[in-house]
Amino acid sequence: MRRFTLLTRPTPGVSERGLRVNSTFVKRLRLLPAGTALVCASLGFGVAPAHADPSHQRGPDPTEASVKAERGTYAVGETKVNRGTGFNRGTIYYPDTKTDGTFGAIAVMPGFVSPQSTIQWFGPRLASYGFVVITLDSAMPMNFPTARSNQQLAALDYLVKSSPVRDRIDASRLAVIGHSMGGGGSLWSAQKRTSLKAAIPLAPWEYNSAWDGVRTPTLVIGGEDDKIAPVGGMASNFFTKLTNAPEKAYLELRGGNHWAPTQQSPVVNKYTLSWLKRYVDGDERYSKFLCPAPATDTAISEYRDTCPA
Repeated sequence: MRRFTLLTRPTPGVSERGLRVNSTFVKRLRLLPAGTALVCASLGFGVAPAHADPSHQRGPDPTEASVKAERGTYAVGETKVNRGTGFNRGTIYYPDTKTDGTFGAIAVMPGFVSPQSTIQWFGPRLASYGFVVITLDSAMPMNFPTARSNQQLAALDYLVKSSPVRDRIDASRLAVIGHSMGGGGSLWSAQKRTSLKAAIPLAPWEYNSAWDGVRTPTLVIGGEDDKIAPVGGMASNFFTKLTNAPEKAYLELRGGNHWAPTQQSPVVNKYTLSWLKRYVDGDERYSKFLCPAPATDTAISEYRDTCPA
């Protein structure tokens, strides 16, 4: 049986950076040889190169102020989804225009026993910058990461195949975001579907730590004082284990608890948006916000990355 700790409200704690996950719980995956990725890529199943495509640029030239802002320049439409095939109810947010071509799409999954409302702000914010976003409730509040991943991918399939906004979406530019067990689920989604353009696990919780199957640019965000998913055993460790991700970054929020990555702030705003713009849209205008890496300060206790190629 898996063991876990559950707190019902955010509580600051002592950093447990040194914690390591009990290896008896770790599920080791049987992966294809690394060279197989080259064959898959030639057949169109691998990660597409992240070079710039000006046709995917959306919105005005970004500034330090604009990437930290609560909203971008697009008016946002909204539609509810009561229940879909393979996933629970959700809310779709989209740029309310049909004159700027199609947009990348993102599925956002909350954590263990957490409602959609805990991650819902990502929907209208990212839509206002030029993405179609579905924020989700899990099928069951106690779903573990693999189940959340299945629902997340089903929601992306719904967006591009049968949703009322499917004509606004570029099906080749999809991404995932998730918190806690939803963050672990987002890592599974990237591992299972290597065509995803970006993944952002927030304070990810999962006992598996074999992520060498991930071939998606991945930004891991953790809280320095997270006691539920301690960064030493999870977020930071997962970043290290992303050995085949073409680009990756680890952002640790100083003094942050388990919920810190889900709270809108200038730091979370800046790096989540810049990561998605850079890798979902291939928009190199946002590279300057990711590389060179930021220095540690009152908001960031640690940052590691490979810098955008």
